Amino acid sequence: MKAKELSNRTALVTGAGTGIGAAIAERLAARGVRLVIVARDAARLEGVAERLHAQHQVDVLTVPLDLSLRDAPAHLAAQLKATGTELDILINNAGAAQVGRIAKADPADLRALIDVNATAVAETTALFLPAMVARGRGAIVNIASTAAYAPAPYNAVYAASKAFVLSFTQSLWLETRGTGVRVVAVSPGATETAMNTRHIPGKRQPEQVADTVMAALRSRAPAVVDGRLNTVQAFAFSRLMPARTAARITGRFFGRQLDQDPSRHN
Repeated sequence: MKAKELSNRTALVTGAGTGIGAAIAERLAARGVRLVIVARDAARLEGVAERLHAQHQVDVLTVPLDLSLRDAPAHLAAQLKATGTELDILINNAGAAQVGRIAKADPADLRALIDVNATAVAETTALFLPAMVARGRGAIVNIASTAAYAPAPYNAVYAASKAFVLSFTQSLWLETRGTGVRVVAVSPGATETAMNTRHIPGKRQPEQVADTVMAALRSRAPAVVDGRLNTVQAFAFSRLMPARTAARITGRFFGRQLDQDPSRHN
């Protein structure tokens, strides 16, 4: 999708209250895209909407919603239908993470994480894709993670949920070829967000990831990794290393996070 094709389109961005989602919403607003932004925190969402409208004079509809709830995607689709909102771009960015041992985890927390990271992505895509295909245009960006490219002990459910997003999106990319709908997975690595405040060498900024998303919309690849170092790492983990070697490396990394933060499940 070229820059000139974005003006006067409508995009939905989930997880847009802060971090990567807010940065993506800003990039789209700067190109004249009308926005529907979704997040759990209503006050923070309104703040983002007011700022984007003031800076870029675009319409911004806010939908406070917890995507871990099973009926959330259907509720979102119904609300957009009621307001007559037709989507051209869907950015599935909302996500959650939980570092810790599975043996110490609350199963309900794991279900909620999976529902946000994977179930909501698949269901929301299935709800809005048919209209895009019928119109012969549109774009879907699913935010995965470099964690999708390797097993991740002590971050196992997050990595597995993002592996689902990556595989799902790559499959959908092929299914939608020739329909006029652009589908791509974008995988950030460590990024400075409210969910990831720990100091990590080479950590990226949300604005850099947003730039990668905008470039991915213009490309044809089914999957893109944000940042050169992250790209090398993802390639090494998925193509060069046995899974057990990759698991040992990621396990050491997340194991250190457990050791350094006693408030986590350890």
